Amino acid sequence: MPIRILLVDDHQILREGIRRGFESAGHEIVGEAANGEEAIELAIETKPEIVIMDLSMPVMDGVTATGHIRQRVPEARVVVLTMHDDVSRTREALDAGADGYLSKGSSFSEVLSTVEAVAAGETGLSPELAISMLRAAEGAAPGPDGPLLSERQVEILQAIADGATTKQVARDLGIAQKTVHNHLNAIYRRLDTQSLTHAVLSAVRLGIINLD
Repeated sequence: MPIRILLVDDHQILREGIRRGFESAGHEIVGEAANGEEAIELAIETKPEIVIMDLSMPVMDGVTATGHIRQRVPEARVVVLTMHDDVSRTREALDAGADGYLSKGSSFSEVLSTVEAVAAGETGLSPELAISMLRAAEGAAPGPDGPLLSERQVEILQAIADGATTKQVARDLGIAQKTVHNHLNAIYRRLDTQSLTHAVLSAVRLGIINLD
């Protein structure tokens, strides 16, 4: 099924390149925005499945826009575009509800696979940038005094951090995929996160799971 995508970046040439790539892959670009305010308006109007969001833009930045979109169009998943050295801003975007992130140096095949994974409800977790973010956050959060997540919740989150999809987790554990999603929703509440990517990063930082 085609994914409905909203592109948000203040560089028109970059948007055109991404548009061509996704349209060639059979997906639909429902709109393009050059700043955060335009992104919010278009997200409300077009109800995209995925918003590809630049972080540094005029008028309103991508972090602020991500927070507004998650509030106004909660079904839309946000994948942020980041520079390699923009770790702190990427963490802010994840805190605002972004579901994944991409380096502007990524190949289009990496962009496509990340967007398709996030659209399917999986994590858009780049191991390289995740490790950089975790190193930058070392010491920021103490480990829990007691079990923060149940054994089954830890098992599910670890499997996803290792690259499994929710469908694969359900099959391997012999439970319904809906049950996996119910566990993930409970994990979000316990870790005070809004996305799978942020939940994985938080759990690693707390020492609950490992990221190889």
